[in-house]
Amino acid sequence: MRKAVPSVITKIKARQILDSRGIPTVEVDLFTHKGMFRASVPSGDPSGMYEALELRDGDKGTYLGNSVNRAVKNINERISEALVGMDPILQSQIDQAMIDLDKTEKKGELGANAILAVSIAACKAGAAEKEVPLYKHIADLAGKTNLTLPVPAFTVISGGKHAGNNLAIQDIMILPIGASSFGEALQMGSETYHHLKAVIAEKYGAHGCNVGEDGVTFGSIREGLDLVKEAINRTGYNEKIKIAIDVAATDFCKGEEFLPPNSQYPIVSIEDPFDKEDWEHTKSTARVTLQVVGDDLLMSNPKRIERAILDSTCNALLLKVSV
Repeated sequence: MRKAVPSVITKIKARQILDSRGIPTVEVDLFTHKGMFRASVPSGDPSGMYEALELRDGDKGTYLGNSVNRAVKNINERISEALVGMDPILQSQIDQAMIDLDKTEKKGELGANAILAVSIAACKAGAAEKEVPLYKHIADLAGKTNLTLPVPAFTVISGGKHAGNNLAIQDIMILPIGASSFGEALQMGSETYHHLKAVIAEKYGAHGCNVGEDGVTFGSIREGLDLVKEAINRTGYNEKIKIAIDVAATDFCKGEEFLPPNSQYPIVSIEDPFDKEDWEHTKSTARVTLQVVGDDLLMSNPKRIERAILDSTCNALLLKVSV
């Protein structure tokens, strides 16, 4: 019998594509003896000052300066040369090899978008080599044996500086915590979303029924929460769906405390209730029963995450697999 030969990375090829917002991003095809594994890079809007840096070309005459040809070139030349021949199962070694190529703290030389795209593609290749689902491979890498299916969060009303309304906070979300499966959670979220559209249309007219990033024209968080609460009531899932809010306090209430009206609403999670540099006040939230999520506070920055753990600041983090 022929002895199975372990698969290695044989080729890496990158290109520029457009993301869902029409902005250039990086896509990678990574080849092993098992096949081809593709990954593209999501991109936050906007990236925080402590987050790793996307590498963009900066030529305002092409895609308004957002092209990623430099990042693509770095993958096709420098990163490819370093990784070809490596075992795709060894994710930490692959990631470390790319980190070592870029000595800058925020990975602005190669581009975090270049590094991330290759890392995701390699992770898919590693799962295929082990012949396990991707989530199982990631759990193995993290040393986790007891797996828990995450609860999806559905953004149903957006506000803040990126939305066309007067709502100060950034997002109101729903969490189907009572679902027995991911499929049921998806159904519950979808049904609530469409009920919300009907609730908004009834109150503001058909022209005001935009949900998601466009939002509706109102300025009170209570008004937004009332709309979501009514939509949940109409689904009949009352006790199975809870509410989460992303305050993004840095954008509107620096130095001030945001207190959610949680006595009247089923709020179980609150994100960034204080300014991103207000460590002292955020520390006090670690003792509350709500899930208090650090996003702008932490920015997926290892040093800031370590500080939050040591100081017991907030009690959850938003880990962005993006740049």
